[in-house]
Formats: sequence, structure tokens, C-alpha cells
Amino acid sequence: MSLHDDLRAIALAEFATAGYAATSLQRIADLAGTSKASVLYHFESKERLLADIVSPALDDIERVVHSMLAEPRVEPVAFGEQFVERFVDLLLTHRDVVPIIINQGATLDDVPVMHRATETMRQIAELFRLASSSTIEKLRFGIAFGGVAYTLASAERLGLSGEIPTDELRSALLSILHDLLVPAASETR
Repeated sequence: MSLHDDLRAIALAEFATAGYAATSLQRIADLAGTSKASVLYHFESKERLLADIVSPALDDIERVVHSMLAEPRVEPVAFGEQFVERFVDLLLTHRDVVPIIINQGATLDDVPVMHRATETMRQIAELFRLASSSTIEKLRFGIAFGGVAYTLASAERLGLSGEIPTDELRSALLSILHDLLVPAASETR
């Protein structure tokens, strides 16, 4: 692993546990056994380092959101089925970044990449609005998807970190989301 990758991994861990605001570039340098100047050589600022960490997850989420927004309006259950798997897979793929976005997004809205994360969440909310015909459906989608993201972001605090194999976790999340979203069809018919 290169120093660039080490710095990124150390920063990710520190941002997720101590928080972005509480993590200094000097702390990252110390943990990497290098100098702050070396960190700045690889990443021109702490903000740029955060963007390097968070942007790939946002790029992937935005691709899914834009593809869903571009599709013709579908019924809520069909929307749920189309979006659920994509969303769960993205969250699991970017599982290490989810805590930063979920737990710190609102307090870091002045940081451009985190503002982008907030806007991406608004686009997801727009998907719920377009796919839902009732308040109950909108809330059901929001609680279901928000709950999955929060659970993954809080895995450590909930005692779930590392103890559940990813394929088992994926299957369980898909099953739970299906159970939460399917009632939307039967209640609106």
C-alpha cells in the first residue's frame, strides 16, 4: 500500500471515529509516521482529503439516483424493488464512508463535499416523493432507507461491526426493507 493510500485509510478511520472537525492533519501524519508536509503533498488540505474519501461513494449514489429519476414514474412497490438492491449494495460497498456522511453531514454542510452529500440525500428524498402517492408511503420509504443507512453508520455502537458476514448482512437488509416496503402496496389498493 502506498503512503497516499495509507494516509487516506488513516484519515477515513479518524474522521469516522473522532470526527472530521476533531481530526488534524498533524494527527493523521503522526499515525502514518510521516510529516504534516507529506500529508499536504498528497492532499492539499484536510477538506481535499475528505473529498477524496467521500466523493467515490457520492459518485456511485448519484449515478443510481439520476438513473432512477430518469426512468418513467413507477408504482411505489416497483420503485422500492428497483431501488432497494441498488441502495443496499451501494451502502455495503461504501460502508466505511457511510458513518461520515450520516453522522457528520449536517454539521459539515459548509464543507463542499458534505454539502454535496446533503444535496444527494435531498435527491433521494425527491425519489421518495415521486414514487409515493401518500404520506404513509413517503414516510415508509424514508424510515426504511434512512434506517438502513443509520444502522450501517452506527454498526460499531450497535455491536454489529465485523461480526456479520457481508452476504448475510445484505440478505438481512434486503429482507427487512422488503418487509417494510411491501405493505405500501396492500394499504393503497
